[in-house]
Parts: sequence; structure tokens; C-alpha cells
Amino acid sequence: MIRRVINIDEEKCNGCGICVNACHEGAIGLVDGKAKLLRDDYCDGLGDCLPTCPTGAITFVEREAAAYDEAAVKENMRKKAEAEKSQVKTPVAHQGCPGQRMMQLNRNREEKVETNVKLTSKLAQWPVQIKLVPINAPYFDGANLLIAADCTAYAYANFHQEFMNGKITIVGCPKLDAVDYSEKLTEIIRNNDIKSVTIVRMEVPCCGGLENATKTALQNSGKFIPWNVVTISIDGQILL
Repeated sequence: MIRRVINIDEEKCNGCGICVNACHEGAIGLVDGKAKLLRDDYCDGLGDCLPTCPTGAITFVEREAAAYDEAAVKENMRKKAEAEKSQVKTPVAHQGCPGQRMMQLNRNREEKVETNVKLTSKLAQWPVQIKLVPINAPYFDGANLLIAADCTAYAYANFHQEFMNGKITIVGCPKLDAVDYSEKLTEIIRNNDIKSVTIVRMEVPCCGGLENATKTALQNSGKFIPWNVVTISIDGQILL
């Protein structure tokens, strides 16, 4: 039958998983870091997931689809509730967004620190949040621009020395800010003499939103600027 169901644009999806939690019917899941419509017959076509998507990746389409199966949905919800109830006493990793999965990193707490070495900040300007920086600023003139996910500085121990040194740093989190950075980044790159762009992101899928926004901004700026992407693992390693 022809009916209205949701459609998910994988190019826009940043894997945040918000729609998975918003879909009470369980029609949406994360597959390889992207939101997917798992079953047509679970989608009621009402679109509770639409306003929750920060990137606008979800829309309605009219197409051939299985009829909405309310009985199957209720049974699925019952099983899900029972499974969640049985897990109350034993905390488990978050099953939605990979960026929210709980894990404990085994660090050597006895590791000795060289107390006679004084580290200095390499931050060259203020503010640093993408939402707060002006489009035009003197420090952008001739700048090597570092666009970083804000978690990277916590995950990678030598972040200041290896990434911030000699660069203008702006940071953001596409999941928490729930905005499209590409428009502002486009204006920053277009209206200033940016010499290079380095993107530093975490390995989690939602960080792809920052990378995609920067790539879009570089394309839309009309400039040819050297750029590269560095991915940091959750345990603080550079992934090549």
C-alpha cells in the first residue's frame, strides 16, 4: 500500500541517536553509526522523530510500505520494557548513540608526573566556541585554523602542543549545540585570510557532523585551502 513514512538522509545524519529515543514504536535504530528505518510496519507516519533531528535528516515520503501494525508495535514495546526492567540492577552501555556509551578507561593511577615541567597554554584567542566567535576578527588574518570537537582536548593528552600550537582554535559539539555549523564556518573562511584548516574530531559518529560542516564550509567558501582531518580514539590515540 502507498502511505506516508519517514525517510532518513544518511548524508545529513550524524548518528546522534536522538531519533532512536524519540521513536516510541521502535521503528528507528542505529546501524553502522547512521539512523535507519528498521521496519516500515513500525512507523506510524506521525513523525515524533522529525522535530528532534538536529540536522534535518528526517522527512516524510509517500511510498509503497507495509501497513502500520499496531499489535506488533505494542508487543515490541512490551519486550523492550521487560528487557529494560531486567537491566535496572546491572548498568549497561547506552544502546542508542555510540557517543553516550558508558565505558571505564583503565589508566595507571600510580603513573608519575614530572612536577618540574610547567606546561603553558597554546590558546591564541578568545572566545573559542564556534557559536560565540565573531565572523570577522583580527586573529583570523593569516591564520592556520583548528576546528576541533570539544572532547578532543580531554581525550588527547598533548592537545595543546601538537594541535593548538601556532593555530587559531575554535571548538564545538554538533550533538550538544544541535545546530548546523556550516553556515558560520563558511562566512569565517570566506571573509578572512585563512591559510589552512585542521579538523580534529573524536571517533564517535556524532563527531562526523563537525567534519561534514567544515567540508561543506570549505566548498561553499569558494576558496582552495589545504585541509586535513585527524581522528582521536576514545582512549586518546590518533587513528590514521
